[in-house]
Amino acid sequence: MNRTTTQTTMEQTLSNSWRKRFRIMPTNYDITRVWEAGTRFILSLLTLTILLGLAGGVVKTFLDLRLLLSADVEVALRHVLVDTLTLLAVVEVLKTTLAYCSDGRVRVTFIIDTVLVVMLTEVISRWFTGGEWYQFAILGGILITLGLMRIVAVRYSPAPTTSTQLSNQPGLSFL
Repeated sequence: MNRTTTQTTMEQTLSNSWRKRFRIMPTNYDITRVWEAGTRFILSLLTLTILLGLAGGVVKTFLDLRLLLSADVEVALRHVLVDTLTLLAVVEVLKTTLAYCSDGRVRVTFIIDTVLVVMLTEVISRWFTGGEWYQFAILGGILITLGLMRIVAVRYSPAPTTSTQLSNQPGLSFL
């Protein structure tokens, strides 16, 4: 009888622990689903904000074209060029945001691409405003470092990229 009592007690203990596990698991699963839904909602708002900013930037760039009539052509084209490069940086941020929405993670190459575009915009705007040589040296060093990081990120990527993966990346493609 002692053995039967011990066996019944073990069965009750095991069944109680399984009940507790199943009771806890839906709670954790619900929290994860709420987290994912909240993140997607906030990223949707961020995407909408980026798109509105991009549209406003395009309108501003078109409005800067009127400088061609009132100012020097060189000054007007500088404004248009810097505005256009800034819009390209915003497009890279949008591309990174959309990649996170689709993949659930941000690729290092997308971040580096975004920073590279922003830094190149800064170099060009400094060039037009006549920056000091040490500013160009610092920006050049940053650009070289980012370029090397980009090469390393692509070369030693944990997932090999194939031609189908490249064609399925979010963003604009003109190829």
